[in-house]
Amino acid sequence: MSQSDLTMGSHPIVLERSSPFAIPTKKLAMWLFLIADAATFAACLVAYGFLRNGSINWPTPFKFFPTVVNAMVMTFILVTSSLTMFLGVRSAKLGDRDAAFRWTMLTAAGGAIFALLHIREWMGLIDEGVRLFRNPWGNGCSAPRFFRLLDCT
Repeated sequence: MSQSDLTMGSHPIVLERSSPFAIPTKKLAMWLFLIADAATFAACLVAYGFLRNGSINWPTPFKFFPTVVNAMVMTFILVTSSLTMFLGVRSAKLGDRDAAFRWTMLTAAGGAIFALLHIREWMGLIDEGVRLFRNPWGNGCSAPRFFRLLDCT
């Protein structure tokens, strides 16, 4: 018998309370966070929709190509990188070093492509006249109006 068994009286130590629900507490907390995050994002989209429809001088939307297509490709890369990272972690847990390395490098390549597309997007916006305090598509208070932080008249 070990010294720790004698000291603790052979009783297991419970560091985490069991959840009153059928799932572990940490998993429940993560799901609650995801639900709250989704609700916050939905509220921002609804607020944007109300402000967009209520504003006469709202900036015109971007053209489908290349801006929207670029955003779609970037979103696809982000979602795919979650999958490739999951596969890399799973391979590492299974002890398959080659597969883990391959999936990790594929994730890194996707991240590099994402960064390049993001730079390309910002360079296009800068070429169109976007600056930190200047908006070429409307008055200078479009973003603050969205957040209702400033009163621009």
